[in-house]
Amino acid sequence: MYSIPTLEVTHKPNAIAVLTSGGDSPGMNPAIRGVVRAALNQDIRVVGIHKGYSGLITGDFEEMNSASVTNIVQRGGTLLKSDRCLAFKDPKVRKLGAEILADNQIDALVVIGGDGSLTGAHLLCRETGIPVIGLPGTIDNDIYGTEDTIGFDTAVNTALDAIDKIRDTALSHESLFLVEVMGRNSGFIATHVGIACGAEMIVVPEYEVKVDTICYQLAHNRQTGQGSSGIIVVAEGPIPGLTYSLAHQLEANGQAPKVCILGHIQRGGSPSGHDRVLASCLGASAVDYLCAGISDIMVGVQNGAICATPLAEVIAHKKALDPVLFQRALLLHK
Repeated sequence: MYSIPTLEVTHKPNAIAVLTSGGDSPGMNPAIRGVVRAALNQDIRVVGIHKGYSGLITGDFEEMNSASVTNIVQRGGTLLKSDRCLAFKDPKVRKLGAEILADNQIDALVVIGGDGSLTGAHLLCRETGIPVIGLPGTIDNDIYGTEDTIGFDTAVNTALDAIDKIRDTALSHESLFLVEVMGRNSGFIATHVGIACGAEMIVVPEYEVKVDTICYQLAHNRQTGQGSSGIIVVAEGPIPGLTYSLAHQLEANGQAPKVCILGHIQRGGSPSGHDRVLASCLGASAVDYLCAGISDIMVGVQNGAICATPLAEVIAHKKALDPVLFQRALLLHK
């Protein structure tokens, strides 16, 4: 359980809207439920916005009550649906969104999503004055200002479940598998999965890896009798086809790897208990901060406590993969 700050109620909104934006992540539904139930318990009207910012600018709204979020904590995806709204990058469109909120007597907005979604939330608040709270909803865990993001734990466990099955075949046939996990610009999933599954190697965008180094390490492991899991975990990286390219290069160096791309199964599925608790606490805390008159922040977790980070800082920084953790991961594979 997290340490939750006690905030004084100074400016209770009459109505709060909530939306999910960008890529979906397991735990978005518990976060929605946290916002709705916490607001209703303070006699605040709640409106759900369908399809993210796209639904905001088209007025695709739903009045929400307690029954609206009954039995959703165990469901993956997002009850409110999601979208990537490129039009929201236009200040005129953001102004329209603020006007639509005002026309519907909505005083504040909670946005659940990744860095792009949080950027939109910050700009909306700065340009129009609409109070906004952001929640970190992304499986990549690459959001500055929080140690954990909604969906990360579930994505790691989903990948682990698949790799545990792949390993059975890898060991039975003494085969080498390149297992691709999500992470275009971030190696958090790959690093955590690699440690947890005992992979031989981990390939992440943050650190360059040379094929001849991989081949040497594989050969060295076998010659010295070191244990082999037969698994190399690869973050997808910014360029599509990285894992297949790596496989072809390994083949040219005498290896015979098989490729398994886990893809979007990491986004789906029932959220883990950890993600349900995290999302519920963050959702409810978003309402607390709004009622305390605090806006333009992201609510996250640091050192086991719910905390607030200005959205301007969140979008200005990139959370880096801990080099010590990555080096420890490599050490455990030798």
